[in-house]
Amino acid sequence: MTNTKIKDMIETIEQFAQSQPDFPVYNILGEVHTYGDLKAASDNLAAKIDSLDIPEKSPVVVYGGQEYEMLATFVALTKSGHSYIPIDSHSALERVTAIVEVAEPSLIIAINDFPLEDVQTPILTLDQVKIAFESKTSYEVTHPVKGDDTYYIIFTSGTTGKPKGVQISHNNLLSFTNWMITDKEFATPTRPQMLAQPPYSFDLSVMYWAPTLALGGTLYALPSAITQDFKKLFETIFSLPIAIWTSTPSFADMAMLSEDFNAEKMPEITHFYFDGEELTVKTAQKLRQRFPEARIINAYGPTEATVALSAVAVTDEMLANLKRLPIGYTKEDSPTYIIDEDGNILPNGQQGEIIVSGPAVSKGYMNNPEKTAEAFFEFNGLPAYHTGDVGTMTDEGLLLYGGRMDFQIKFNGFRIELEDVSQNLNKSKYIDSAVAVPRYNKDHKVQNLLAYVILKDGVREQFERDIDITKAIKADLEDIMMSYMMPTKFLYRESLPLTPNGKIDIKGLISEVNNR
Repeated sequence: MTNTKIKDMIETIEQFAQSQPDFPVYNILGEVHTYGDLKAASDNLAAKIDSLDIPEKSPVVVYGGQEYEMLATFVALTKSGHSYIPIDSHSALERVTAIVEVAEPSLIIAINDFPLEDVQTPILTLDQVKIAFESKTSYEVTHPVKGDDTYYIIFTSGTTGKPKGVQISHNNLLSFTNWMITDKEFATPTRPQMLAQPPYSFDLSVMYWAPTLALGGTLYALPSAITQDFKKLFETIFSLPIAIWTSTPSFADMAMLSEDFNAEKMPEITHFYFDGEELTVKTAQKLRQRFPEARIINAYGPTEATVALSAVAVTDEMLANLKRLPIGYTKEDSPTYIIDEDGNILPNGQQGEIIVSGPAVSKGYMNNPEKTAEAFFEFNGLPAYHTGDVGTMTDEGLLLYGGRMDFQIKFNGFRIELEDVSQNLNKSKYIDSAVAVPRYNKDHKVQNLLAYVILKDGVREQFERDIDITKAIKADLEDIMMSYMMPTKFLYRESLPLTPNGKIDIKGLISEVNNR
């Protein structure tokens, strides 16, 4: 924790490259890169990008996983004045296509092999990036991303079936980063040794890389090949000297499947930072038992307000007395209110919609003025955003979460709109009509997704069992839907209930599923 705020992300990284050039900035499975390496690689790649015939400040797609080259490319693009759009290499083809269509990037930098073939956008391959890294260039940072320039764009799920690109400016990023490094709840140490597990296409990643680079620390990256293999995961995490664990609660639940995930085996861990989905009392209690001295932070916020807008250190008193944990004290520079349907501010203790205002609020969705106008507005003279979340403010200034106002849910850390899932299900050649419905557990957390399906005529006769139909549908949709959006159970019906205005009664189905 520091009392000093940073003024510019690139200037701060450059300062550490000068003061501690040999200090590790990135460690991926023992492959170590220093602040001096990061400066040299990003300078050289920035010079390469400057030499290309692409418009100034135009967005650039960066495709890959947790490789060091991803971070170095992000820094290079920021130095050369370009915003970047991270796309994880495990994304479904249709999602990659949709992002490229919406974003209209001037360049694609493919750290992993880019999956789309007929792309008009120029592509810089990993081999070309590595050659650029090694070139001996004297680069002067004269036109970096700054102020209200867009720093990065994170794509989230969209109700039209197309993802929405949330534009985060340099000023937005500074608001979030300075809060994290100075806030007494986070109590982030200098030179933090931070786990880097959430993919860069997920804005939870900003919670690890931004404070780490701002405080001159080290990132310990976990590639998805490790996180998706239990044996490799447990072999790897116990060897990492991490002090700060940043992830969704679900990933911590997975780690706790190993009895060795505890303070005795991982004595360096002092902090847990959680965001992306609700942290339940049950998960926090288990963590407290495993790591009795560690600080457990519950943070909350939409991508549109730059990662998080509130945070709180979970106390033993909370764990003993509450059924649902508070989601934090709000950022000082981001006035947050509970409003009613007419936009009036509600008094403490009354439930309504959470809205956030101030310098962390995004400028809106990329190339989507209609959706931007629906969600973003001005409140008390400040840019503001409708979170769509139900909440309550206590007299002590703690924000309490009450669920989603609409059919948008958090599942395994990913924000999913049920209509998006339903629209993709309806693209299957076997399905006539389908809707996705969440099933909640007793901790108010989405346990799994179910699909109510009406099959096309003649489909049932092609298969002996329902499970064979389900397998065929999943195979049919494999290249269309992200794996985390695929329902785990399919329920086949002759018809679906309708509301009085003729729409499928999703609320009724949710009630049916959760009253079983």
